[in-house]
Amino acid sequence: MVADALVYHPSVAHYLRFVATTVGRDKVLRTIQYFARFYAWYLFRTNKPQSAIAPWDLLKKHFSLTRKILRAGKFAEHIKAASVAYDNKSASADPVLKNLTVGRQLGYAGYLTLDSITLVDTLGFQKFESAKKLQEYSTRAWLSGLVCSVAAGVYTLYRLQEREKGIDRKEGEGVVEAKKIERERVAARIQLVSDLCDLTIPVSTLGYVKLDDGLVGIAGTVSSLIGVWSSWKKTA
Repeated sequence: MVADALVYHPSVAHYLRFVATTVGRDKVLRTIQYFARFYAWYLFRTNKPQSAIAPWDLLKKHFSLTRKILRAGKFAEHIKAASVAYDNKSASADPVLKNLTVGRQLGYAGYLTLDSITLVDTLGFQKFESAKKLQEYSTRAWLSGLVCSVAAGVYTLYRLQEREKGIDRKEGEGVVEAKKIERERVAARIQLVSDLCDLTIPVSTLGYVKLDDGLVGIAGTVSSLIGVWSSWKKTA
C-alpha cells in the first residue's frame, strides 16, 4: 500500500514528465557541471590537494561533453523559432521585440550549428585544425544571442512600466491588468537575471572580461537552477 501510494503520487508523475524532456535533463546536468566548476575552483583556492580537485574537474568535463552530445541538432529548433518570429505579421507585435527575438534565435542557431560541427573533434572521432576557431565563432554567436535576449528583457521591463502608468487601479479591469503586468514583470526579471548570469560564460571564454572560475561557476549554477525551475513548472 505504501509502495503504491509512492508510485502513483502526483509528484512522481511530475518528476517522470520532467526527466522525459531533453531540456529538463540538460538543465540538471548543466547545474551539476557549473557547480563542479565552482567547487573545483573553491578547492583550489583553499589549497586542497589535487586529488580532491581532480574528481570535480572530471565531473565538469564529462557533463560538458554529455550536454554537447545531447544538444547536437538542436539548432533546427532555433532556426524555426527565428523564422516564426520574422513571419509574425500581427498588428500587436512590437517591432523592437520582434527583431530582438529574431536576433536571439539566430544567435543561438549559429552557436548550436557550429557546436554540432565541432562535436566530432571533441569526441576525438575526427580531428581537424579549424575546430578551435569554429568553437570560438560558436561562442561569439551565443554571446550575440544573449545580448539580444538581455536587450529584449530590458526593453520589456520598460514597456511594462509604461503600460502600468495608464492603468486605473480603481476599476476592476485596471486591477486585473495590473496583476497581469506584475506577472509579466516577474517573468521578465527572472529571464534577465538568467541571461546576465549566462553572459559571464562567453565573455570570459572569449577573454573580453577576466573572470575567475568561481564567479563563472556560480553564475552558471544560478542560471541553470532558473532553467530547472522553469522546466519543472512547464511539466506540472
